[in-house]
Amino acid sequence: MGPRNDWILQILNVNSFLLNDVDFWGHNDADMLEVGSDNITQAETRTHFALWAAMKSPLIMGTDLRTLSQESIDILLNPYLLAFNQDPVYGAPAKPYKWGVNPDWTWNMTNPAEYWSGESRNGTLVLMMNTLGESRNMTAEFEEIPALKGKETLKAVNVWTGEDMGVVQGSVTMTVETHDTAVLLFQDLDQ
Repeated sequence: MGPRNDWILQILNVNSFLLNDVDFWGHNDADMLEVGSDNITQAETRTHFALWAAMKSPLIMGTDLRTLSQESIDILLNPYLLAFNQDPVYGAPAKPYKWGVNPDWTWNMTNPAEYWSGESRNGTLVLMMNTLGESRNMTAEFEEIPALKGKETLKAVNVWTGEDMGVVQGSVTMTVETHDTAVLLFQDLDQ
């Protein structure tokens, strides 16, 4: 991400090391949402909202709601991310399970943890954030995701589009644009 939005990466870096202490008893306030701000692209807006919702941060808007585009409103009203953030059964946030560009548990202002997951009553949410300056394929491997280890087949939903991706086996690979975040919801076949 560019200098206009380094604050997103800084907050993700800090919070990635604090999320083991978050549950129903308290949540980190990752700062107000800048969805709709001229300072960030739509891809960065999706990343910003998805990770704030996944970290179960309070979702407080810092933008004039009267000026939001429909695309920004749709991001803010994403039913999957809001359901995860407000889940009444699971209080723990999504957490990094793999850093990606850097070794795991590495502090790096440019490339924080890129692979996150968390459980919810609707299934396991998996986020893959592309911090690089070009699009690339990113893969959610079941054996790397704590809640999915040992699972062979699951149903998958693309959280941004609502598309039912059907039954998938072992992994899902998605092309993720620069500074964007792919978000998937994995569910057991009987769910």
